[in-house]
Amino acid sequence: ETGADLHDGVPVPGRADGMGVVQQQGSRVTLVRNHELQGASGPRGDRASAYDTAPGGTTTLVFDTAAEQLVDSWVSLGGTLYNCAGGVTPWDTWLSCEEAVFSPALSHLPKPRKQLFWDLDGLQREHGFVFEVPATGVARPEPIYAMGQFYHEAVAIDPASGVAYMTEDNGPNAGFYRFLPDVPGRLSAGGRLQMMKVELRPDMSDYLQMGVEMDVGWVDIPDPTQGFRPGSRNGDGVVNQGLAAGGSRFIALEGCAFAEGRVYFTSKLGGRAMAGYILEYDPQREKIWMVYESTGHEDFSGPDNIIMSPRGSLVVCEDRLTRATQAQTVAGLTREGEFFRFCQVNPDLRGVHGGHDLADTALTSEWAGATFSRDGSWLFLNI
Repeated sequence: ETGADLHDGVPVPGRADGMGVVQQQGSRVTLVRNHELQGASGPRGDRASAYDTAPGGTTTLVFDTAAEQLVDSWVSLGGTLYNCAGGVTPWDTWLSCEEAVFSPALSHLPKPRKQLFWDLDGLQREHGFVFEVPATGVARPEPIYAMGQFYHEAVAIDPASGVAYMTEDNGPNAGFYRFLPDVPGRLSAGGRLQMMKVELRPDMSDYLQMGVEMDVGWVDIPDPTQGFRPGSRNGDGVVNQGLAAGGSRFIALEGCAFAEGRVYFTSKLGGRAMAGYILEYDPQREKIWMVYESTGHEDFSGPDNIIMSPRGSLVVCEDRLTRATQAQTVAGLTREGEFFRFCQVNPDLRGVHGGHDLADTALTSEWAGATFSRDGSWLFLNI
């Protein structure tokens, strides 16, 4: 938990978010998890191997399921900014995504909306990229520039083609992207970034009907590394390139998963109640449709991280944006469309732990990082 010591002696960073099982050898499961930390207070772990002075990054956990205990842990990526979600690759690495776009050369301009309260003075490098983290050791902190500079959220890779699908957590304009690698399995070797275009639907934030298929196309992003428009530091340079080319506008896209030839992704604010929905996309037929829509913020809302379970149901983490009397839950969505809750933060938590008010934790903390062991017998989660 936050504040305890990792096996490398570094205190566990807070705000654990996206996570994935990147390797399993017998009963030993290796997980890499993000830490959604902001600012310029200095990197966790070894400064010499850090990307910048930001406190975000990843920690790696080796858990023995037979002994039911953590056997090793360390900082595996340091110096990155606001690492939110990401995704596991078929070649057993973790893609960690920065949900913040920053350039020190633009610090003289007004702060963007998403960074209004962040103190980023002291950062020395540009941010808003994807980083690859190995299952063992520490990552070489090298951005994958061709995958774009934007408010990255999650990544899901088609193991057959190597195509990477990516969500963007921004509002009111967000894009859904795919990255076509020049060399499948080597994302750092370059490739082409494209943004989804839903035919006759320039705005995908609302007015969708359950199960109704829509045709999909793709538009090229001319310059994936141009994260800013001239004279602005809002970090919407990439999405605006896509919109100008005819791409469709989404809002606050979050989790993304690839399973059985389909891509599933969530919008935390989409739909009639602006409380979220889940879409299913078929790359072979180039069709997309809605499979779940929240009825309101007092119901299950803000669908965030998702993953496919071994039995073929989606596991959906809740990140409700409004405080309520009901604590947040993890839910399942079956192939037949049945939606059910199965895990909840204890709403009766009280007291102080690790400097945090547990009453506040009980009603506001989001679930994140759902991931299964390779044999399907363990489900790991973060709060």
